[in-house]
Amino acid sequence: MKLLVSALEPSSNLHLKEVLKHTQDVELLGIFDNTIKEGTPLYDISEMAIMGVVDALKKLRWFFKVADEMVELAEHADKILLMDSSGFNLPLAKKLKEAYPDKEIIYYILPQIWASRPKRAKKLEQYCDKLLGILPFEVDYYPQGKAQYIGHPLLDEIEVSHDISSNTIAFMPGSRKSEISRLLPIFKEVRRKLTNKKALLIIPSSFSQEKIASLYGDISEFEISTDTHKVLAQSEFAFICSGTATLEAALIGVPFTLAYIAKKVDFFIGTKLLGITQVGLANIILTKSNGTTLHKEILQEEVTVENLLKEYHDTDRKIFANKAKELREYLAYGSSQNVAKIIMDKSC
Repeated sequence: MKLLVSALEPSSNLHLKEVLKHTQDVELLGIFDNTIKEGTPLYDISEMAIMGVVDALKKLRWFFKVADEMVELAEHADKILLMDSSGFNLPLAKKLKEAYPDKEIIYYILPQIWASRPKRAKKLEQYCDKLLGILPFEVDYYPQGKAQYIGHPLLDEIEVSHDISSNTIAFMPGSRKSEISRLLPIFKEVRRKLTNKKALLIIPSSFSQEKIASLYGDISEFEISTDTHKVLAQSEFAFICSGTATLEAALIGVPFTLAYIAKKVDFFIGTKLLGITQVGLANIILTKSNGTTLHKEILQEEVTVENLLKEYHDTDRKIFANKAKELREYLAYGSSQNVAKIIMDKSC
């Protein structure tokens, strides 16, 4: 089987690798991580990375060109798998369905229409054949019934549990240049205030030494690791930029606080125009599940050394552990095998 894939995010590609463990004789075409052995990508994901609205606008014309190339490539595919990244994948789904109305289009890791722009549900159901949700509540936003909850991928990928006796603090300032430049200086100051603790800086495993030096500068006061799950499991507490890592930490059970500093224009668009009220995935999920939250979200100018240290000292570890257990029970099971079955289903 030839499968056209559009997986632009590092997290999407981690989930894709888990799915591929349960497939047979699948050849990938399209956009995905170049370390995936099942195919050679048209573009590697590093070429697709953007941060915020301004960056996206700068590359808009190039993204249109890439989408047209994906449509041409789809002629050779038996099925199509779109993952996350709705800014690119939703317009692409329309192009693909218009060009190949009989090809099955599967959308795995749905856009967050429950947070903003719910009208996208209509377009997703119009252009896609199967919508695979990774949050139990999100399937209710699709009136035609094409959406189904297939489990959460992190429950397949996290195989470690939290060591409550640890003396380690984990720091995750993000993977994008803008995130790192804003958060790392503050994290360094926090680290200097916690001199009696072991400090581990988690860096994406795909980064070269040259890229690390360019993005992070002097990080000699930290120990370095690329094993996110292992470090989080061995940490007493974590300071984390927004993103998938916050949910990973929650499912592992390590207490943490979220620190996020966006460009002012992006923050304004998100909060004032799109109506986003929460940043952390764990908080969003628990709020939908039972109306509670798991962790503190420290945003924009509130991200200071003093505020981060206060959260470290004031976070109730027992309450956090109980809430993290509720979160895991709500998500219930992993998604990888379920997605693989849908891809391999020859009846479609």
